[in-house]
Amino acid sequence: MTKIDVLCRCILPCFSSAAATDSSTTAIGTTTKKRLSTSLRDDIQDEHLRDLPENDEDSTTTDESIAGPGHPYQAPPRPSKTMVIGTIFGHRLGHVWFCVQHDRLNTKPSLLLELSIPTQQLVKEMRCGLVRIALECDRSDLGSCPLHSVPVWTMYCNGRKLGFAIRRKPNENNRVMLKIMQSMTVGAGVIPAGFGSTDGDGELMYMRANYECVVGSCDSESFHLINPDDCPGQELSVFLLRTR
Repeated sequence: MTKIDVLCRCILPCFSSAAATDSSTTAIGTTTKKRLSTSLRDDIQDEHLRDLPENDEDSTTTDESIAGPGHPYQAPPRPSKTMVIGTIFGHRLGHVWFCVQHDRLNTKPSLLLELSIPTQQLVKEMRCGLVRIALECDRSDLGSCPLHSVPVWTMYCNGRKLGFAIRRKPNENNRVMLKIMQSMTVGAGVIPAGFGSTDGDGELMYMRANYECVVGSCDSESFHLINPDDCPGQELSVFLLRTR
């Protein structure tokens, strides 16, 4: 082997490894440069921004566009809810009364209705657990008076027409009964016969509880019984509805 061959075998591998190192470094540098340029390019962000809506106000529908120009959009009024004290009472052989009070100490109720449904029949309806009493008024001459001032209502109980309901002013017997119940907010019981009526009408039965009063509009109002936590569920509601 000549000296030239020996030098080629010893020196050439050094140059080839250096060249490989330079090429790999160049490749790595190129790759790194590609990554940085890809993440920092402004033209890519501009392309994404061009795809998005130019303005959020243009992409959403405003209330004015729904209502039309010159007619501002007005949301429908929300029903108001308040808590009242409701008392259903009546003599065992008589018919039912419904009384609404905002203050249990005030013996002058805000609403007192005499219903034509017999007390015994209402007791049977309540045994089923669901009672819906709907009072409707379709007289056009009563369209302007307050809802609690309507004198006569057509009465429906669980979908069946059962006569009428008449607004009453509290008499002396009503005031005495409400005064007896001033200390009671929730409860049911029986008052001995002879209170506020003849002995032939039997005992006075009553059920007193909190009701949720929902005023939908000037022509609709409803009262929903609120059951105590330790009592079985009794669904009882009274609806007042006036049509014009």
